Amino acid sequence: MALTQGGWLRARAMPGQVKLDGIGLPVADDGLFLTAFDRDAPPRMVLRYEPGDGGVPFELPLTIAPRAWAIEHVDTPLRPPSAGPDASFMARRKGELAQIKAARARETGAQGWRQGMVRPARGRFSGRFGSQRVYQGQPGAYHSGLDIAGAAGTPYVAPASGTVVLAATAPFTLEGHLLLLDHGMGLCSAFLHAAQLLVAEGDSVQQGQPLGLIGQTGRATGPHLHWSLTWRGSRLDPQLFLASAG
Repeated sequence: MALTQGGWLRARAMPGQVKLDGIGLPVADDGLFLTAFDRDAPPRMVLRYEPGDGGVPFELPLTIAPRAWAIEHVDTPLRPPSAGPDASFMARRKGELAQIKAARARETGAQGWRQGMVRPARGRFSGRFGSQRVYQGQPGAYHSGLDIAGAAGTPYVAPASGTVVLAATAPFTLEGHLLLLDHGMGLCSAFLHAAQLLVAEGDSVQQGQPLGLIGQTGRATGPHLHWSLTWRGSRLDPQLFLASAG
């Protein structure tokens, strides 16, 4: 449990409906459910339980702790005027984004969301979730995952069990050999820049199973693993999901 921006909550409820700020959450047959909080989540959210027997609803206010993100101010423009993407790039990128969106929307029934996660690779954390640059007062996109430095060809593994919902055998423009792993309940891992994928779309994988080899395909300045987590559209901090943090 981490009631903070980029964090998460796993709990159990009696039969009924659970909502976060008015949006219904899926609940497993045993009453266990997962909810999580975006990098820019507000300081207060409300978890509401509505009993299945028509009883009195119960509301639990959640205080979401803010994070001190690593923000770097640089005295350069956000993008040089001549660096805009061309039409062919935009056409290809549109198709890639559509594949990613469709894959993340799949519901596979995977149960990895119940597990405490393990590190997908050994190595130094070379890029932290939520860090951001501000270019002459204009914010750039924040870092959406956790970068783990590693030698090219080093295997990385599944942090939790799941089903492969996307395996880009042809490198994507930015992500390279992208792998998306659905852990169930809307929780999805993404692994970027692989030199090679060791699993295919539709495969069921177990926690700790090798998924691919670290590389620098796509837009990467050196070999590393970029691991990101999303939950129902919210971007989350992978470090907060590791078993030692849970």
